[in-house]
Amino acid sequence: MVKAAIIGAGHFAYRMHIPVLAARPEVVLDSVCRLGREELDLIRDEFGFAFATEDWREILDRDIDIAVIASPHNLHYAQAKAFLEKGCHVLVEKPMCLDPAEAWDLVETARRADRELLVAYGWNYKPGLDQMREMVGKIGEIEHVVCHMASFTRSIFSGGALGRWQHVAIQPDRSTWESPDQGGGYAYGQLSHALGILFWLTDLRAAEIQAITYDAPTTIDLHDAATVRFANGATGVFSGSCGVPQGHGFEVDLRIYGSTGSVLLDIETQRLTLKLPDGVTETAAVPPGAWTYSCEGPANRLADIALGKGRNESPGDVGARAVEVLHALLGSAHSGGSRQSINTAPAAPTE
Repeated sequence: MVKAAIIGAGHFAYRMHIPVLAARPEVVLDSVCRLGREELDLIRDEFGFAFATEDWREILDRDIDIAVIASPHNLHYAQAKAFLEKGCHVLVEKPMCLDPAEAWDLVETARRADRELLVAYGWNYKPGLDQMREMVGKIGEIEHVVCHMASFTRSIFSGGALGRWQHVAIQPDRSTWESPDQGGGYAYGQLSHALGILFWLTDLRAAEIQAITYDAPTTIDLHDAATVRFANGATGVFSGSCGVPQGHGFEVDLRIYGSTGSVLLDIETQRLTLKLPDGVTETAAVPPGAWTYSCEGPANRLADIALGKGRNESPGDVGARAVEVLHALLGSAHSGGSRQSINTAPAAPTE
């Protein structure tokens, strides 16, 4: 049996990670932590946790095997590090954390502890998406990248109503999404998904970024635009927007151009196409609905890994490379669009 702890049992953990683990017969829901005694007791009673506390450090004394870190973004680092050092396999919500140095420290901590660190990138576990990696291997040296994500999240980031979740017993905490100090805004909250795909499917690492953002009155970003230079010399464009109208799906587009071909990934229309010289085109066959977003994959894989099976498709180095981009993008925007260099001296670990 695998004993699990949930740190930061907010809206998403309640709606996704906890039910996923509760459905696994091999998993025992041992410990749960969140602020707010009424909500904490509700979750403990509904899912049968043996131990519930408002102080996550008390769980470090428990006999557990896996930990899910789903607290506000600014708390991820200290909590994930503590549970890795305890000897747990850890799933941390995206963004993995807010500071690149802390992100790479988590990667190193997991390596030293011989534990797996997973980041909650749901698309990385969707069937067939990893075919893109094979296609990228056919286009030669990567020279240019376009990475865009847009979603129906204006109300989340701009203080509007959250009516679509009113039926859920545990409501979202606005501070997680709207506070600049806690990693609020579109880049950390949503663009991080697309970066999680890009850095999972390629070994690219950003070296320099220049960006502007369109901000809400609270100063968090609603729309993002950035140019990037990668460590291998390739150029790129990153963009994000909360402007998709309600009732429509996610837009995620990756276009990778190499010296001998190009690859297109369009999540919304479920297209994955390789273009090679002489008009050669290869298109992946994708079952209808296969890439519709959901996030059961990471928590299920966390349990699998604790049982000695399955591969980590959202490892810490992927999350750390994404954090580098997000930190530099917002740093550039907040300083009037100045060029931000990323310290790429430590090589990204190979998972």
